[in-house]
Amino acid sequence: MSTPDLLYTEAEEDLRAAVRSLLTDHCPPAAVLSRAESGRAYDGALWRALGADMGAAGLLVPDKLGGQGATAREAAVVMEELGRAVAPVPYLTSAVLAAGALLGCDTGQDAVARLLGALAEGRTVGALAVPLSTAPGAPGAPGVPGASAATVRADGDGALSGQVSGVAGAAGADVLLVPAAGADGYGLYAVETAETSVSVEPLTSLDLTRPLAAVTLTGAPARRLAGDDRAGAAIGRALLTGAGLLASEQLGVAEWCLTETVRHTKERHQFGRPVGSFQALKHRMATLWLELVQARATARYAADALATDSPDTPVAVAVAQAHCAQVAVHAAEECVQLHGGIGMTWEHPAHLYLKRAKSDEIALGTPGRHRQTLAGLVDLAAPTG
Repeated sequence: MSTPDLLYTEAEEDLRAAVRSLLTDHCPPAAVLSRAESGRAYDGALWRALGADMGAAGLLVPDKLGGQGATAREAAVVMEELGRAVAPVPYLTSAVLAAGALLGCDTGQDAVARLLGALAEGRTVGALAVPLSTAPGAPGAPGVPGASAATVRADGDGALSGQVSGVAGAAGADVLLVPAAGADGYGLYAVETAETSVSVEPLTSLDLTRPLAAVTLTGAPARRLAGDDRAGAAIGRALLTGAGLLASEQLGVAEWCLTETVRHTKERHQFGRPVGSFQALKHRMATLWLELVQARATARYAADALATDSPDTPVAVAVAQAHCAQVAVHAAEECVQLHGGIGMTWEHPAHLYLKRAKSDEIALGTPGRHRQTLAGLVDLAAPTG
C-alpha cells in the first residue's frame, strides 16, 4: 500500500492560483452578498468562467469522455478555493456528485457518455436528486444493501413519479439524475428539468449560496442510465466522493475565517493596542490554527485516497468529515465573535461563512454519522453502560 501524499504538487498550486485569481475578480464578498439577496440559484457567468472556460467542471472526467482527466486531488484544490469565497456555483452538485454518479454507470452507453461530456464541458448543469443530508454508507442510503428509492417510482413506460426534498443544485439544473425503483428494479434515471411534468420548488435554505429545492415528478419522461447491477454502487461512490471533497471546502471556509480574524484583530485597537495582542485572543486563534492544520491533513488524506482509489478511502472520508465539519463551524463562530458588533451585521460576509459551515456540517452526513461509520469500519465497539 502506498504512503498517502498530503503535500500539494506544483500543478495543484498553479491551479489554486488560477482559481483564486478568478474568484477574486468575479466573486468578492459584496458580490456574494448581492447574489444571496437576488434569489437566483447561482452565478451563471462565474460558472461559465470556472466550469467551461477554465475546464474545472471536467476535472474528474477522463479526457476520452470530454473531461480534463485529472483526479480528486485537483478537484479538492478547487473545492478549497470555492470554500474560501463561498462561491455560488454548482461545482459540488454538478461536477462532483452528478458527474461522479455518471462515471459509475456504463460510460460505453451513448446516453451516459453524451451527458457526461456535456457536464464536463460546463454547458449542462446536473444534480443528483437525493437529499443533501444523505450520508454515504448510511442505512437506507443509495448503494447500501437493502436501500430503496420508494420516494420515486418508475412506471412501466419509464416515466417517473414522486418527490425528493432537500436536493442541492436542483434549482438551476438542466438535468436531474434520479434514483427510482420500479418493475425493473432499482435504477438511475436522467430527467430534463424543462419537462412540464417536473417541478423544482425552492426551499428556505440556511445557506443562500447553495440553495435547496423539493423536486416533484408527475409522470416525467426519463432515460434509464443504470440498472440494479450498478446504479446503487454508482450513487454510493458519488456520495463518498462528494463527502471526501466537501472536507476540502470546509477547510477553505476555515482558512478564510482564521485569516480574516487575524487581519481584523491586528487592525482593531483598544486601550491603545491591537486587540489581537491580548493573550486570551491569541490563545483562541492559536487553537484555531492547530485545528486548521489537522483539518488540512485529514482533507488531503481523503482527496489522495479518492485519487488513488485506496482501499482506505471510506476510512479517510469518514475521518475527514468527522473533523473538518466541526473545525469549519468553530472557525466561523470565532470569526463572527472576534469581529465584535460588525461581525453580526448583514453587511459583513462573516455570516455567509457561518451559514455555509453549518450547512456543510449536515451535508452528506453529520460528524456524528461519520464517527459512527468510522467505528464500524475499524471494528470499534460502542461503549457499554
